[in-house]
Amino acid sequence: MSSDEALTRAEELLARVEAVRTEIEQLSEGEGGSPDRAIELLGELSELAKAVEEELTRAQREAEADAQS
Repeated sequence: MSSDEALTRAEELLARVEAVRTEIEQLSEGEGGSPDRAIELLGELSELAKAVEEELTRAQREAEADAQS
């Protein structure tokens, strides 16, 4: 995977993070929001954050490898 592909994947994951954040915000603003759904969404945010970090690390490694060659 190239650094550009890793960055594109990270951008896609960040878009998903934003969508989940918006849903959490809507849950917190509405009455009777489901605590179970909020916990589920927070877990999803955690997983997405880890995936973004992995993609950014991959992009950095690829960019460094490209710079050395």
